[in-house]
Amino acid sequence: MVTRNFYLIDGNEKVLGRLATFAAGLLQGKGKAEYAPHKDIGDFIIVKNASKIRLTGKKLDQKIDFRHSGYPRGDKYMLYKDLIVDNPEKMVRLAISGMLPKNRLRAVMLRRLKVFKNDAPQMEAKCQKIEIKK
Repeated sequence: MVTRNFYLIDGNEKVLGRLATFAAGLLQGKGKAEYAPHKDIGDFIIVKNASKIRLTGKKLDQKIDFRHSGYPRGDKYMLYKDLIVDNPEKMVRLAISGMLPKNRLRAVMLRRLKVFKNDAPQMEAKCQKIEIKK
């Protein structure tokens, strides 16, 4: 029986990469003694204030979210400065997803990730709050 904890991460003025690596480690269960790469023993992660997360350097102007529909000329590009305004939840989810292993467990782990643009509604009571260094 796997015991899963709930962790709340506040994204206010946190760097995206540091938050994503920390959350990916918790989703995989790397801090637990019974960790193995093929086991699914990670915890639930709730990220709030995704719209207040910051990027360092020139990433706001240079980093691009690329998608393709599969059809000719179906490529879509979106700069991260537009993405952080329109859909900051997607930005955080993409960063964390990219740091998880590329196997069948990735989708299972991402189901335990909840990202909110502002405050998390009624989730703070049962969660342990975690502070990430800047």
